[in-house]
Amino acid sequence: MTACIAPLPSRAVVGIGGEGAEHFLQGLITCDVAGLEEGAARYGGLLTPQGKILFDFLVERREGAFRFDLPAALVADFVKRMTLYKLRAKVEIANLSETHQVLAIWGEAEMPDGAFADPRHVDLGFRLILPREATPPAGFIETDEAAWDTHRIALAVPAGGIDFEYGQTFPHDADMDQLAGVAFDKGCYVGQEVVSRMRHRGTARRRIVEVSAESDLPQTGSEITAAGKAAGTLGSVAGRRGLALVRIDRIGTALKEGAPVTAGGIAVTPKIPDWAQFAWPADAEAGEAGA
Repeated sequence: MTACIAPLPSRAVVGIGGEGAEHFLQGLITCDVAGLEEGAARYGGLLTPQGKILFDFLVERREGAFRFDLPAALVADFVKRMTLYKLRAKVEIANLSETHQVLAIWGEAEMPDGAFADPRHVDLGFRLILPREATPPAGFIETDEAAWDTHRIALAVPAGGIDFEYGQTFPHDADMDQLAGVAFDKGCYVGQEVVSRMRHRGTARRRIVEVSAESDLPQTGSEITAAGKAAGTLGSVAGRRGLALVRIDRIGTALKEGAPVTAGGIAVTPKIPDWAQFAWPADAEAGEAGA
């Protein structure tokens, strides 16, 4: 695979620094930032007290501070929410969207200076946060965000706002627990009790899975049905491949019984991502984690 680089205009940057930044973040977000090395990043989220995702992001430690790579449409709300939590904490919160840009790098590429490895999946490659006036590194094929999305979908990695709805989705529903987005061995954070209970009880009934068809899939938002019953919603789409947030119990039963699964009336084949550790409930006793 060739090495590609693409600006991601749908993403933006927020910086959080100050002597109290690590402690401040550690008690709020789902990932563990204590001991995060310089130039490294983790995937995480900020939840409601009820355990639902308000924001998800990649958070990088850089020059003694933390930089958040998150959806541009959510930056103002994220800054406002973090400012409300700030109180007397010795932290500084800055919207860097006007001065910095986010780029994705993937394929047969070495990590350029200043970049960080995408912590969700090794084949996602790297992210690079650059000042807008800076020249991107050379040696890559320049492409666009659509190409990046096709690559992401091929790896079955969800995108917030497309594959799941903010404010309505638990981390387990969005596969955050499968993509190293939740630290179960750190202290408390907002929504932690609900997330831990779902993990220990194994009560996640919805998951994001792969779907494929013999023709192009319908548009994002199309209904997924299993044996004629509503079973979920189609998310990201790239031609004949896509992702869907589904009731895994209903999909598992349909697969076991040989009943049809459809997206907007088109027959689809659901598949659990290769990196996932959950199973269709109908196959759970057999320990199967595949389609």
